[in-house]
Amino acid sequence: MDESGSYLAIAHRLADAAGEIIRTYFRTELNIETKADESPVTMADREAERAMRAIIEAEAPGHGIRGEEFPELAGDGEWYWYLDPIDGTKLFISGIPLFGTLIALAWDGAPVLSIMDQPITRERWVGAMDGTASLNGQSIATTKNEDLSRAKLFTTDMSYYSSDQVAGFERLSEATGLTRMGADCYAFAMLATGFVDIVTEGNVHEWDVATHVPIIENAGGVVTDWNGSHLRFDGQIEIDNILAAANPALHAKALAVLRG
Repeated sequence: MDESGSYLAIAHRLADAAGEIIRTYFRTELNIETKADESPVTMADREAERAMRAIIEAEAPGHGIRGEEFPELAGDGEWYWYLDPIDGTKLFISGIPLFGTLIALAWDGAPVLSIMDQPITRERWVGAMDGTASLNGQSIATTKNEDLSRAKLFTTDMSYYSSDQVAGFERLSEATGLTRMGADCYAFAMLATGFVDIVTEGNVHEWDVATHVPIIENAGGVVTDWNGSHLRFDGQIEIDNILAAANPALHAKALAVLRG
């Protein structure tokens, strides 16, 4: 079996299924619930993840699943799918199409394939097993900018950071040329496409960030935590923060500032 092609085809079907559901709910009157962590959730989130899980269970039996809305489905091997049906639910319920469906497949804790899908604008980023990165089938690459003072820095919300992380982020913001907030996963997609230079986040879960690793690294970028360690996903390690940068030189400079 050609695992690269077959698993990528499954990932596309997951994105298609989630997108169909999400489009029916977008900019409609929604019943919004609040989860234990005080984050919002809608029927669109749950139905989209449920649809993706059903496809995986049917087409990739034995694969594990870790997703935002439902408990882990343990696998019988090293393959695990990471699903976030709507990353950026606050944007979704506000009618702003900067959210995304995040899908990643990991082998032995390392993400090897991923899709970020924006179902409203119909943009789809892919990080494939063959080392390529694309947007709607067209090759993409990160920026070659290595000048921190000219870098565009994004994060979602300062409230996700600890006090120590706030201090590090503020140092980085002062060192860069532009700082913006609120784009959630779309900022990572823009980094992979060459429009954003650096993205940092705090208090993240595996399904929030696994997707970004193949897409950004295949496009030429670097993704680590704030200690400079590459991210691994095994359901046991808590990922407290993430730093994504457009190229190794810029990543090294940003990391040095974050660490003080």
